[in-house]
Amino acid sequence: MAELQRTFIAVKPDGVQRGLIGEVISRFERRGLKLVGMKLLQVTKEMAQTHYGEHKGKPFYEGLVSYITSAPVLAIVLEGKDAVSLARQVIGATNPASAAPGTIRGDLAIEIGRNIVHGSDSPESAKREIAIFFQDSEIISWNRTAESWIAE
Repeated sequence: MAELQRTFIAVKPDGVQRGLIGEVISRFERRGLKLVGMKLLQVTKEMAQTHYGEHKGKPFYEGLVSYITSAPVLAIVLEGKDAVSLARQVIGATNPASAAPGTIRGDLAIEIGRNIVHGSDSPESAKREIAIFFQDSEIISWNRTAESWIAE
């Protein structure tokens, strides 16, 4: 049986600048994931360094930090059965050139450096990333009346 999970999604600066916030949220909601936290923010250097900590020392690390802090980001927490893997299916492959049509990256992006959205890659990463961007009080537990029409 599928596990109820939360996952972290960020509409990156390119997605925000291109006016794709509504499109991105709509794709997750249409797939059945429930929005439980959301805020527009300017990522600080400290937040970015924590978020990308696993990449510290790699040649692309400084570029990641610089990019994610360059313009506003929309931080999102989604909830649903197997939310992490389901969200990653909606997002598509990291390289948009390899992403399937119908995915966010496959439909809206061209290259890795501007691939619209970040999504947690595991339940453990989701917990860590949510804690970087949200306080517990900013995540709302609520009952969606359509839930029985989305999943058994």
